[in-house]
Amino acid sequence: MSSMNFSSAKQSVKPPQRGIFPLDHDAECKPFMKKYISCLKDHQDKHHLCRDASKEYLQCRMDRELMAKEDLDQLGFSEEAKVDTAEEYDKSKEREGFVAGKHIDGRMKWWFQR
Repeated sequence: MSSMNFSSAKQSVKPPQRGIFPLDHDAECKPFMKKYISCLKDHQDKHHLCRDASKEYLQCRMDRELMAKEDLDQLGFSEEAKVDTAEEYDKSKEREGFVAGKHIDGRMKWWFQR
């Protein structure tokens, strides 16, 4: 029988800075969430059209203390970050046989090889 060696030191776990927040058990923000998800489904590749729905959903979560209050400009909702139209990527290079990285000649040198 093999024995397992576990560390006896106590491990400390830190929560992530962003990305995980408490569940909405009372479904207070569910209408905003449904509106946002529906928008994402309707505009699959054009998620910038769902910006207002996303903003409303996050504001609802902040108002009900389901996430830390934060300036929405810092979350990407500033006027400078606004995208009015997203250009469609035409993939013409790929159709012609372009492969990323093949155009680079020679061997790549790392910072420690210079």
